This record gives sequence, C-alpha cells and structure tokens, in this order.
Amino acid sequence: SSVSFQDVVGILILCLVSVVAALDFKYHHTEELEQYLKGVRAAYPSLTHLHSIGRSVEGRDLWVLVLGRFPTHHKIGIPEFKYVANMHGDETVGREILLHLIDFLVTSYGRDPVITRLLNNTRIHIMPTMNPDGFEATKVPDCYYTRGRYNRNGEDLNRNFPDAFENNSASIQPETRAVMDWIKNETFVLSANLHGGALVASYTFDNGNPVTGSLNGYSRSPDDDVFIHLAKTYSSNHASMYKGTGCDNRQTFPEGITNGYSWYQLEGGMQDYNYVWGQCFEITLELSCCKYPPADQLEKFWRDNKVALIEYIKQVHLGVKGQVTDKNGNPIPNAIVEAKGRPHVCPYRTNEQGEYFLLLLPGTYVINATVPGFQSMLKTVEIHDNTGNFSALKQDFSFPEVSDQIRSRVASCPKTPLYQELTRASAAVKPTVHILVLMTVMLVIFK
Repeated sequence: SSVSFQDVVGILILCLVSVVAALDFKYHHTEELEQYLKGVRAAYPSLTHLHSIGRSVEGRDLWVLVLGRFPTHHKIGIPEFKYVANMHGDETVGREILLHLIDFLVTSYGRDPVITRLLNNTRIHIMPTMNPDGFEATKVPDCYYTRGRYNRNGEDLNRNFPDAFENNSASIQPETRAVMDWIKNETFVLSANLHGGALVASYTFDNGNPVTGSLNGYSRSPDDDVFIHLAKTYSSNHASMYKGTGCDNRQTFPEGITNGYSWYQLEGGMQDYNYVWGQCFEITLELSCCKYPPADQLEKFWRDNKVALIEYIKQVHLGVKGQVTDKNGNPIPNAIVEAKGRPHVCPYRTNEQGEYFLLLLPGTYVINATVPGFQSMLKTVEIHDNTGNFSALKQDFSFPEVSDQIRSRVASCPKTPLYQELTRASAAVKPTVHILVLMTVMLVIFK
C-alpha cells in the first residue's frame, strides 16, 4: 500500500518528538544545545519560537527559546518573563536545568492544567547560556573557579552593565549589548539569572550608597518588600535553599535569601540594570555550591529546582496591569505609571501599546498615571494575590483631554549613574525625584 504525505509528516513529527524526549542528564555543548532547541521548535511549532538575540565574541549564537500561546510576539495583557543562565561560563547547573525546564513545559502543555494555564497567560523566554564561549573554554570542570567564568575578552559579564550608582568603566561586551537590546525590545516584567557557587536567592540592589542604606550594610530598593517575597518564593519552593545553611559553616542566609549588597557589593550587575533601566524585577539565583558539578548530579539539581522554577514564573502575575489610552481609545506610550510612595529613579513608563505592569504585594495602593503636560490621574486599587488565576488585577486609564496630535515624546532614561546625581541633588531638583531627595537632605542635615 502507498504511504500518504500525511503519514510521512506524522512519522517525521514522531521522530522529532522522540528526539526531544531524549534529553538526558549530561552537559550539552554548543552543537548539542542548538540541536536540542531546534528540535523543540520543530516538534512544538505553535507553542515555541526560537531566535538568536546576538552573538558571542567568538561568534556563537545567543539562543532564546520563547514559549507560550503566542510565542512569536507580545500580546496585550500577557506579561513577559525570562530566565537567563550560564552568564559565568563555568557556572553550569542553570544551563542544564533550563533545558529540562523547556522539556517539562512543552511536554506538560495540554496535559497538566497548571502548566497549560501558565503558558496560555505568560510569554516565557529562556536563554540557557549567555556566555557560550566561557562554557566551551572550561576544559577542566572545577567546583570553585576557572577562567571560563569570563567571556572571550576576559570580561566578567555580571560586572559589565551600566551601574546606577557609579560610572562603570568596563567596555560593554557583545553578549551584554545583546541582552541590553533584548531588554529594550521586550516588555519584561520579571526575570531571574541563574548562577552557581552558593545556595541562595539574592535580590536588588547589588550596589548602593547612603541614599539606599549602604551605611547600614543593606541597599534597599523602593520595592524591597516585593523583592523579599520573590526571593522567598524561590527559596521556599526549593528542596533545601530555604534552610539557609549556605555552602560552608562561615556563611548562613536566613530563609535562603539575601540582599545583594549585604552579601557583597557589586558594580555593573545585571539584576540592578534590569530593575532600573529595564522596568523588570530580576533576582540572582545561586543554585549549587559547586560551580561545575559532575554530570551525574544534574538530575538531582533538576528535581531540587523544578517546583521553585515554576512557582517563581507565576509571580509575574502579581500586582496590577493595564493600558493607558487617549480620548479615541488609542494607546499612549511613555505615560508614567507608578504606585504612590514607590518612585523609581527612572520612572516606569508604558510600552508602545500603552501598557504597564507593576509587581505589588496584596494590599491597597494608589496608582498614579501621568501623561507629561497633563493632569495626573489617581486610582485606588485593592490588590489580591492573583498568581493562582494567572492574571494581575486590571486597571486601565483613559485620558479624555489627550489626543493623537499632542503625544508627548519622552526622552529615554539617562545612562549616567542616577543615584549619584540624587546624592548631589539641590532644591532645583524637580518633584519627580521625590522621596530619595528627601532622604538625602535628611542625611545631610543629621550628619
């Protein structure tokens, strides 16, 4: 009997699915990693989108697999989430567990109701390696440190971003530039970057000054309560991180979390950059005491992190979201939308579709929407924990006096260290810098 075209396609798809199913617990080098990601893309074309956001110094692709019901583009109301691993090339656990996370998500979709709803209501971006050159350069795996930590130019990518507290003199690397452009082009709301060498969830700020509390050894962001919640969400759902025992007797982390600055000061880090310039809350996850453990431990690392990885993604649905529109119902980009009492030094603005997303814990808040040149609009909202419903509270703003013709063109945020400017602030500073200026003045008076 003749074989129909449909039969051939069916057999090919089965082959692809079985290729995907064969993800084993071992280290996947560049070619295998690419082959795996391309196999997933081919086997699940309606659920995934694979693209490279740039190239490493040695020309390796920086692959990102996007998963969701609308994988190729942003949909209004659906928040964007990302995981980035292997930023330090010799910290390898995150690289492999993200491949297993991809495998788990695509194979659970349509079978597991929670994963199905998660993917229907969230666009998830996964970058298994930000530093493929460093990974390939690590010839002899080591628990503590190898030159593979750095990129091909010998730069530490987690010291390579613009810094909010001091001028970072490091020259921006191709890998860093690619991630900065990626952050600018997507409306990321929540993120985590996966490291190794400790067992703790660390949160913003990594750097600081007296304005943020550095004199007390803790650098507090305006959303400190949300960051503590995010870090605890991961640590409490991890097999052992919540115990806070750390990796040796010298270091303990109560509840498995730490403020980045409290742990050690760091300039040019990715998580602070995401928060200040990307409007994206990011934490740093240290997932293994050993930076590059033997491959036979990878299955246990996946089991230890699996629940935490999923629970953390759900937090992208915390708080409030909505659209800012003009009198004709057209979106207003670059409108400032923030919760009162939580000013960001770089005010959080709406995207091209006029959308905003604010991560806030349950409670009552006043949301302030401002179209520069017009009267601000205030709305009081009562926020509940909606992470289980996979949708933040919806609160739209319509500006009846704004029309297409009088759109404001807002300059993007300055790239100079912002908090440094605030510490030198004078009475001439505009009211938008509110609380931090006040704190600075108080500090100066009480010194």
